[in-house]
Amino acid sequence: MTRTTPPRPFDIEALFPELAAHRGTCTRLHPRPGAPTPYDSSVGGPLLWPADEPWPTCTQEHRRNKGRRIADIHEERRLHAAAKDRPLTDEERERLTTLQRRHRLPDIEGTHPVPLLPLAQLYARDVPNLPAPPGQDLLQVLWCPFEAHGFPHAPAVQLRRRDSTAALDAVLTNPPLPAVVGHAGLVPEPCVLHPEPGVVEYEWPELLDEGLQSRIEEWEESLWEEEGESGESLGYDTDFAVAAGWKVGGYAYWGVTGPHPMVCHCGTPMELLLAIRPTEHGGTRSWIPLEDEVLDPTHVSVGRGGSFNVFVCPADPAHDHRTSLQG
Repeated sequence: MTRTTPPRPFDIEALFPELAAHRGTCTRLHPRPGAPTPYDSSVGGPLLWPADEPWPTCTQEHRRNKGRRIADIHEERRLHAAAKDRPLTDEERERLTTLQRRHRLPDIEGTHPVPLLPLAQLYARDVPNLPAPPGQDLLQVLWCPFEAHGFPHAPAVQLRRRDSTAALDAVLTNPPLPAVVGHAGLVPEPCVLHPEPGVVEYEWPELLDEGLQSRIEEWEESLWEEEGESGESLGYDTDFAVAAGWKVGGYAYWGVTGPHPMVCHCGTPMELLLAIRPTEHGGTRSWIPLEDEVLDPTHVSVGRGGSFNVFVCPADPAHDHRTSLQG
């Protein structure tokens, strides 16, 4: 089913023509709960992974011997979904208490290999703006299910690129899973994607020149005064800059730290590859697709539920990627 971003509330370039130089496009992924296969683009779905290729692990030193079981997290979500329109029963509450327990594994040390979790799989046929070097039309994104890497603490990401048309003797059907995970928000629910390319957005306001920023702020203040404190006013950062939800390409959200340069070790300014925000709300309802609203389809939430961004080098996608956590 197609998902369609509503038209912007009005043509903001008619009011601020300079924004034409700050216009970009992205592909919104619109994940929805489903049963993807290895041959589909997905979030949290099975990967097209050769059965004879080792599964990647995290060996960075961090605490990994205490956390929740993946099966318990999925069951907890199913229980809440089943009781969405009614109170929980006493039996369900008791079961949830059990499922939410954190388990300690004393035999696991600080560098014991942790199997990575599949986060996303993207085929270039579905995402036209996906950076795809020749012969590598498939991007696979995996991460460590512990928020204990770097500062601020965030999951460590690995990117794998491959040729989806290459012959495989067999596809891995049961990849290894970590015994426990550090944060339930790093365990995605399987989702199929409904990519929507060509969605227009604009750069984060702090990246505009000061004069333009000031004029936009004055315009927002005038709208706020017209709507009053109880109304939902338009805002540049909420309704025009940086599309909400999961997306490929376009501009990054910098709502917590403010912008900071993302530069490759080769000196090339990096570009946004993948942006993860829990919902398609974006602060106002203007980004919600015309066809439906699903508040949190993937259940992925990094940090305090902000935006997690993955950047790559446009000069050579094989160069090391970088990440940014806003939240």
